[in-house]
Amino acid sequence: MPLLDALSDWPVDNVAAAVIDPTGVAETFGDPDRVFDLASVTKLLTATAVLLAVEEEAVALDDHAGPPGSTIAHLLAHASGLGYSEPTAEAGPGERRIYSNVGFQLLAESIEAATDIPFPEYLRQAVFEPLGMSSSELAGPAGHAGRSTVADLARFAGDLLRPQLLSEELYARATTVEFAGLDGFVPGYGKHSPNDWGLGFEIRAHKTPHWTGESQSPATFGHFGQAGTYLWVDPGLDAACVVLTDRQFGAWAKPLWAYFNETVAHELRDR
Repeated sequence: MPLLDALSDWPVDNVAAAVIDPTGVAETFGDPDRVFDLASVTKLLTATAVLLAVEEEAVALDDHAGPPGSTIAHLLAHASGLGYSEPTAEAGPGERRIYSNVGFQLLAESIEAATDIPFPEYLRQAVFEPLGMSSSELAGPAGHAGRSTVADLARFAGDLLRPQLLSEELYARATTVEFAGLDGFVPGYGKHSPNDWGLGFEIRAHKTPHWTGESQSPATFGHFGQAGTYLWVDPGLDAACVVLTDRQFGAWAKPLWAYFNETVAHELRDR
Protein backbone atom coordinates (compact mmCIF):
# COMPACT_ATOMS: atom_id res chain seq x y z
CA MET A 1 0.00 0.00 0.00
CA PRO A 2 1.45 3.40 -0.93
CA LEU A 3 2.54 5.37 2.11
CA LEU A 4 0.51 8.48 1.38
CA ASP A 5 -2.86 7.12 0.17
CA ALA A 6 -4.63 8.00 3.44
CA LEU A 7 -4.29 11.68 2.54
CA SER A 8 -7.13 11.27 0.06
CA ASP A 9 -9.53 11.09 3.03
CA TRP A 10 -8.32 14.26 4.74
CA PRO A 11 -10.97 17.04 5.13
CA VAL A 12 -9.05 19.58 3.06
CA ASP A 13 -9.56 21.06 -0.40
CA ASN A 14 -5.97 20.52 -1.47
CA VAL A 15 -3.10 18.45 -0.06
CA ALA A 16 0.28 17.52 -1.45
CA ALA A 17 2.98 15.46 0.23
CA ALA A 18 6.23 13.61 -0.18
CA VAL A 19 8.31 11.04 1.66
CA ILE A 20 12.04 11.47 1.22
CA ASP A 21 14.77 8.93 1.88
CA PRO A 22 18.53 8.98 1.21
CA THR A 23 17.95 8.12 -2.47
CA GLY A 24 15.62 11.08 -3.02
CA VAL A 25 11.83 11.35 -3.20
CA ALA A 26 10.41 7.92 -2.42
CA GLU A 27 6.74 8.79 -2.91
CA THR A 28 4.50 11.79 -3.61
CA PHE A 29 0.81 12.57 -3.30
CA GLY A 30 -1.12 15.37 -4.98
CA ASP A 31 0.37 18.13 -7.09
CA PRO A 32 4.03 18.56 -6.10
CA ASP A 33 4.18 21.91 -7.90
CA ARG A 34 1.19 23.56 -6.24
CA VAL A 35 2.27 26.58 -4.18
CA PHE A 36 1.04 26.66 -0.57
CA ASP A 37 1.43 29.14 2.26
CA LEU A 38 3.84 27.59 4.77
CA ALA A 39 3.10 29.59 7.92
CA SER A 40 5.66 28.59 10.58
CA VAL A 41 7.31 25.90 8.45
CA THR A 42 8.97 29.07 7.13
CA LYS A 43 11.05 29.07 10.32
CA LEU A 44 13.00 26.04 9.10
CA LEU A 45 14.06 27.94 6.00
CA THR A 46 14.82 31.15 7.88
CA ALA A 47 16.84 29.29 10.50
CA THR A 48 18.89 27.56 7.81
CA ALA A 49 19.67 30.90 6.18
CA VAL A 50 20.74 32.33 9.55
CA LEU A 51 22.96 29.31 10.17
CA LEU A 52 24.55 29.79 6.75
CA ALA A 53 25.28 33.39 7.72
CA VAL A 54 27.04 31.92 10.77
CA GLU A 55 29.02 29.59 8.50
CA GLU A 56 30.04 32.59 6.38
CA GLU A 57 31.04 34.46 9.57
CA ALA A 58 28.68 37.32 8.77
CA VAL A 59 27.25 36.77 12.26
CA ALA A 60 28.00 34.48 15.20
CA LEU A 61 25.60 32.52 17.38
CA ASP A 62 26.72 34.46 20.46
CA ASP A 63 26.23 37.88 18.81
CA HIS A 64 23.78 40.10 20.66
CA ALA A 65 20.29 40.11 19.13
CA GLY A 66 16.94 40.83 20.74
CA PRO A 67 16.50 41.96 24.36
CA PRO A 68 19.47 42.61 26.68
CA GLY A 69 21.49 39.45 27.25
CA SER A 70 19.94 37.65 24.30
CA THR A 71 21.89 36.29 21.33
CA ILE A 72 21.19 34.92 17.88
CA ALA A 73 21.23 31.44 19.41
CA HIS A 74 18.59 32.49 21.95
CA LEU A 75 16.33 33.84 19.19
CA LEU A 76 16.71 30.70 17.06
CA ALA A 77 15.85 28.49 20.03
CA HIS A 78 12.89 30.58 21.28
CA ALA A 79 14.84 31.22 24.47
CA SER A 80 15.32 35.00 24.26
CA GLY A 81 12.41 35.77 26.58
CA LEU A 82 10.50 37.66 23.90
CA GLY A 83 6.77 37.16 23.59
CA TYR A 84 4.92 35.81 20.58
CA SER A 85 4.31 38.90 18.49
CA GLU A 86 5.67 41.95 20.30
CA PRO A 87 9.34 42.78 20.99
CA THR A 88 8.67 42.85 24.73
CA ALA A 89 10.54 40.58 27.12
CA GLU A 90 8.34 38.24 29.18
CA ALA A 91 11.31 36.45 30.78
CA GLY A 92 15.07 36.68 30.88
CA PRO A 93 17.19 35.04 28.19
CA GLY A 94 17.55 31.32 28.80
CA GLU A 95 14.81 31.19 31.46
CA ARG A 96 11.82 29.87 29.48
CA ARG A 97 11.01 28.55 26.02
CA ILE A 98 8.59 31.18 24.71
CA TYR A 99 7.59 30.61 21.10
CA SER A 100 8.24 33.91 19.33
CA ASN A 101 7.40 35.06 15.82
CA VAL A 102 8.92 38.46 16.49
CA GLY A 103 12.18 36.79 17.43
CA PHE A 104 12.51 35.44 13.90
CA GLN A 105 11.87 38.86 12.44
CA LEU A 106 14.71 40.19 14.59
CA LEU A 107 16.92 37.41 13.24
CA ALA A 108 16.14 38.55 9.69
CA GLU A 109 16.96 42.12 10.63
CA SER A 110 20.28 40.99 12.14
CA ILE A 111 21.23 39.27 8.89
CA GLU A 112 20.22 42.30 6.85
CA ALA A 113 22.33 44.56 9.06
CA ALA A 114 25.35 42.26 8.82
CA THR A 115 25.20 41.61 5.08
CA ASP A 116 23.45 44.66 3.58
CA ILE A 117 21.21 42.21 1.73
CA PRO A 118 17.42 42.20 2.23
CA PHE A 119 16.60 39.00 4.06
CA PRO A 120 14.24 37.55 1.40
CA GLU A 121 17.07 37.93 -1.11
CA TYR A 122 19.61 36.46 1.30
CA LEU A 123 17.31 33.47 1.83
CA ARG A 124 16.97 33.04 -1.92
CA GLN A 125 20.72 33.18 -2.49
CA ALA A 126 21.68 31.03 0.51
CA VAL A 127 18.99 28.33 0.45
CA PHE A 128 16.57 28.44 -2.46
CA GLU A 129 19.05 28.89 -5.29
CA PRO A 130 21.59 26.22 -4.23
CA LEU A 131 18.83 23.64 -3.72
CA GLY A 132 16.94 24.48 -6.90
CA MET A 133 13.87 25.70 -4.99
CA SER A 134 12.64 27.88 -7.84
CA SER A 135 9.01 28.10 -6.68
CA SER A 136 9.78 29.26 -3.13
CA GLU A 137 9.72 32.78 -1.73
CA LEU A 138 9.54 34.77 1.46
CA ALA A 139 6.60 37.12 0.97
CA GLY A 140 6.56 38.84 4.37
CA PRO A 141 7.77 38.26 7.95
CA ALA A 142 10.63 35.79 8.27
CA GLY A 143 8.83 33.61 10.80
CA HIS A 144 5.67 32.76 8.91
CA ALA A 145 5.36 34.20 5.39
CA GLY A 146 7.06 31.60 3.23
CA ARG A 147 5.43 30.08 0.17
CA SER A 148 6.61 26.88 -1.44
CA THR A 149 5.76 23.55 -3.04
CA VAL A 150 6.21 19.94 -2.04
CA ALA A 151 8.74 19.56 -4.84
CA ASP A 152 10.87 22.38 -3.42
CA LEU A 153 10.52 21.33 0.21
CA ALA A 154 11.44 17.77 -0.70
CA ARG A 155 14.76 19.14 -1.94
CA PHE A 156 15.18 21.01 1.33
CA ALA A 157 14.26 17.93 3.39
CA GLY A 158 16.71 15.86 1.37
CA ASP A 159 19.45 18.27 2.34
CA LEU A 160 18.45 17.95 5.98
CA LEU A 161 18.78 14.16 5.66
CA ARG A 162 22.20 14.39 4.00
CA PRO A 163 23.43 17.94 4.69
CA GLN A 164 25.35 19.75 2.00
CA LEU A 165 24.55 23.37 2.84
CA LEU A 166 25.61 23.28 6.50
CA SER A 167 28.80 21.93 7.98
CA GLU A 168 28.52 18.68 9.93
CA GLU A 169 29.33 20.48 13.19
CA LEU A 170 26.76 23.25 12.86
CA TYR A 171 24.08 20.88 11.54
CA ALA A 172 24.59 18.64 14.59
CA ARG A 173 24.24 21.57 16.96
CA ALA A 174 21.18 22.96 15.18
CA THR A 175 19.29 19.66 15.35
CA THR A 176 19.98 18.85 19.00
CA VAL A 177 18.62 20.58 22.08
CA GLU A 178 19.80 24.13 22.71
CA PHE A 179 19.40 25.57 26.22
CA ALA A 180 18.32 22.21 27.64
CA GLY A 181 15.72 21.89 30.37
CA LEU A 182 13.53 24.89 29.48
CA ASP A 183 9.78 24.53 29.88
CA GLY A 184 7.39 26.04 27.39
CA PHE A 185 4.43 25.64 25.07
CA VAL A 186 4.19 24.09 21.63
CA PRO A 187 1.41 26.14 19.97
CA GLY A 188 -1.75 24.04 19.83
CA TYR A 189 -0.24 21.20 21.87
CA GLY A 190 0.15 22.70 25.32
CA LYS A 191 2.95 22.93 27.85
CA HIS A 192 5.89 20.54 27.84
CA SER A 193 8.51 20.10 30.54
CA PRO A 194 10.97 20.34 29.01
CA ASN A 195 10.04 21.85 25.66
CA ASP A 196 13.08 20.84 23.62
CA TRP A 197 14.16 22.93 20.66
CA GLY A 198 17.27 23.21 18.54
CA LEU A 199 18.47 26.21 16.56
CA GLY A 200 15.22 26.84 14.72
CA PHE A 201 14.20 23.18 14.63
CA GLU A 202 11.67 21.77 17.07
CA ILE A 203 12.98 18.54 18.63
CA ARG A 204 10.35 15.86 19.22
CA ALA A 205 12.01 14.33 22.31
CA HIS A 206 9.27 12.70 24.43
CA LYS A 207 6.52 15.31 23.99
CA THR A 208 2.95 14.07 24.35
CA PRO A 209 0.66 15.07 22.74
CA HIS A 210 2.60 15.91 19.60
CA TRP A 211 2.05 16.31 15.89
CA THR A 212 4.57 13.60 14.93
CA GLY A 213 3.99 9.88 15.48
CA GLU A 214 4.24 8.50 18.99
CA SER A 215 6.88 5.92 18.08
CA GLN A 216 9.05 8.26 16.05
CA SER A 217 12.60 8.83 17.23
CA PRO A 218 13.07 11.39 20.02
CA ALA A 219 15.69 12.89 17.70
CA THR A 220 13.01 13.72 15.09
CA PHE A 221 13.07 17.41 14.23
CA GLY A 222 11.07 19.78 12.09
CA HIS A 223 8.16 22.20 12.35
CA PHE A 224 4.48 22.58 11.65
CA GLY A 225 2.58 25.64 10.51
CA GLN A 226 -0.84 27.13 11.20
CA ALA A 227 -1.53 26.99 7.45
CA GLY A 228 -1.98 23.22 7.86
CA THR A 229 1.57 22.31 6.90
CA TYR A 230 4.49 20.37 8.32
CA LEU A 231 7.92 18.92 7.66
CA TRP A 232 9.74 16.36 9.80
CA VAL A 233 13.04 14.55 9.57
CA ASP A 234 13.43 11.33 11.56
CA PRO A 235 17.07 10.18 11.86
CA GLY A 236 15.90 6.84 13.24
CA LEU A 237 13.92 6.14 10.07
CA ASP A 238 16.50 7.87 7.87
CA ALA A 239 13.55 9.55 6.20
CA ALA A 240 11.65 12.81 6.02
CA CYS A 241 8.07 13.79 5.25
CA VAL A 242 6.49 16.98 3.91
CA VAL A 243 2.73 17.59 3.97
CA LEU A 244 1.16 20.82 2.73
CA THR A 245 -2.56 21.64 2.87
CA ASP A 246 -4.74 24.70 2.38
CA ARG A 247 -6.78 24.30 5.59
CA GLN A 248 -5.77 26.12 8.74
CA PHE A 249 -4.46 23.99 11.60
CA GLY A 250 -7.14 23.15 14.13
CA ALA A 251 -9.01 20.34 15.84
CA TRP A 252 -9.26 18.45 12.56
CA ALA A 253 -5.46 18.20 12.24
CA LYS A 254 -4.32 17.00 15.65
CA PRO A 255 -5.59 13.40 15.53
CA LEU A 256 -5.04 13.03 11.78
CA TRP A 257 -1.45 14.26 11.79
CA ALA A 258 -0.32 12.07 14.68
CA TYR A 259 -2.07 8.96 13.32
CA PHE A 260 -0.87 9.53 9.77
CA ASN A 261 2.74 10.11 10.83
CA GLU A 262 2.64 7.01 13.02
CA THR A 263 1.34 4.99 10.07
CA VAL A 264 4.05 6.34 7.78
CA ALA A 265 6.71 5.54 10.38
CA HIS A 266 5.47 1.94 10.78
CA GLU A 267 5.35 1.38 7.02
CA LEU A 268 8.84 2.78 6.57
CA ARG A 269 10.16 0.41 9.22
CA ASP A 270 8.51 -2.55 7.46
CA ARG A 271 10.04 -1.82 4.08
